[in-house]
Amino acid sequence: MAAKPMTIPAGCAQTLCRPERGESPFTERQLAAMESVMHFRRYEAGAYLFWEGDPAEAVYYIRKGHVKLRRTTDDGRDLLLSILKPGDFLVDFDLWDPNHRNSGQAMDDVEAGIIPLQELEMLLSKDGELAFRFAMWMSLMRRRNESKLCDLIMLGKPGALASTLIRLTNSFGVAQPEGILIRLKLTNTELAELVGTTRESINRMLNTLKNEGVIDMAPGGRLRVLQLAKLQEMAGCPECPACPKEICSI
Repeated sequence: MAAKPMTIPAGCAQTLCRPERGESPFTERQLAAMESVMHFRRYEAGAYLFWEGDPAEAVYYIRKGHVKLRRTTDDGRDLLLSILKPGDFLVDFDLWDPNHRNSGQAMDDVEAGIIPLQELEMLLSKDGELAFRFAMWMSLMRRRNESKLCDLIMLGKPGALASTLIRLTNSFGVAQPEGILIRLKLTNTELAELVGTTRESINRMLNTLKNEGVIDMAPGGRLRVLQLAKLQEMAGCPECPACPKEICSI
């Protein structure tokens, strides 16, 4: 049975996890304003913040842990659309659909700030600058999703995997003498859901990259990129040198 979310007492939720400088379009004042209307909840690993088809009644702010946004196709396959980390906002609704289009699942223990839609609408109606920055952030998310979709469609499966690994290094990479460690541990099934292929295909492509010395497996079962330039060549990055990390992200 899925773990139940737990409400965090007000005294336990004093400060937000701030995104690194340059990652957030919101000022400290604007983040504080949104924090003032949040209530916080904890979700155990594997629990769902919401299910596809549920009424969309809130915006989520990830303060701790990681959340995967996934969609189930008509034939029962799962597609992993994005992975959210501390400092990310999660908005899964639009004007034309009042229900969640996807499901949000905790990958590990998660703490999330929840902003009811009515409270968000009041904030945006009173603060024009915040409304503008929120619109710019939504535009950034749209561009990121378009970029991922284009790579998945245009690059073929090896290129799509290369693009996904590059995005993972931009989102979760830690520089090491040997290469770039992807600190978020993913299963091959999750990688397959990100790339839009089968686990068997991912196994074969990963083994090929390992044999070529492009990646290896670090202690703890985490992937490490040894030849980023090779992945960039496979993903066509030299033809798009101006693509910023804010777009080339998971």
